[in-house]
Amino acid sequence: MLVWWGATALSFVVLVASTWSLVAARGRVVEPHQLPANAPTTLIVLGAKAADGEPGTYLRNRLDVAAELYRAGRVDRIVNSGNDSDDAGREVRTMRAYLEAAGVPAVAIVDDPIGMNTAATCRRSAEEFGVRRALIVTQGFHVGRAVGLCRAEGIDVTGVIAPCDGCTGLSLVRNYFREALLSRPRAMFNAFGVGQICQRKGRRGRPVR
Repeated sequence: MLVWWGATALSFVVLVASTWSLVAARGRVVEPHQLPANAPTTLIVLGAKAADGEPGTYLRNRLDVAAELYRAGRVDRIVNSGNDSDDAGREVRTMRAYLEAAGVPAVAIVDDPIGMNTAATCRRSAEEFGVRRALIVTQGFHVGRAVGLCRAEGIDVTGVIAPCDGCTGLSLVRNYFREALLSRPRAMFNAFGVGQICQRKGRRGRPVR
């Protein structure tokens, strides 16, 4: 019986989180070629796997969209946000190098080296970089959550869907499941402040070192 109730509760949270993601992103997600004339000119690029100075498949597709939009004159500022630690593959440095090689001038790129996750990226974009209106580019399975989290930080945001050229079927299935079962519920709690409240309580309960 306990297992049944646990599975029911999990299913309910997953359903509510997916609904939140859909509602938050309704009318705010487009393909790159569908950008309206009055679209924001700041673009946030979410970090992803990088190694040996090269972006992984997901990140490369996002960066290609960013470079194309810059060359087309649709954006004039690109915020690269990710985990720039050596252990994480120096995501942000890799992103900057890739964009500059694609013709984006260095002055048009803003680096956020501690955007450890999507929630942190949205929060820091608003608080540290003064972003009020923005595009945010990521793959389709992720874009609704990204839009919802940035809206929760007061950013008037439009999601731009990056393709997934070169992504394997297995990695896509894994990401869709992780998104539904883990990432969206956590994002929903963050958007409504539950995650921050729990973190603050946890910090208060830790011994001073």
